[in-house]
Amino acid sequence: MQKIMADVKINKLEDKVSVAFYRLRATSFNKNLPFLILSDKLPEGQAYREYADGRIEIHEVHTRGANLTSKLIKKLSKQEADKVRTTYGLQ
Repeated sequence: MQKIMADVKINKLEDKVSVAFYRLRATSFNKNLPFLILSDKLPEGQAYREYADGRIEIHEVHTRGANLTSKLIKKLSKQEADKVRTTYGLQ
């Protein structure tokens, strides 16, 4: 019985995290900001940036103190962008 209760609590927490995640993504798009997608499938220091218009780019991100800079590595094709969204459940 305790395991079932623990599983229910975990599922509720996962649901809350999922809702917060999608709200953050929508908020970013509404503010015309890219949504950062971190992936262990990319080399260290690289991340996907998803934009409200549907495009996804790979950027190399650098930090210097409090400053964050990025360099465009690749613009993904529509098919590649769709695959990234599918992989990370963003469809």
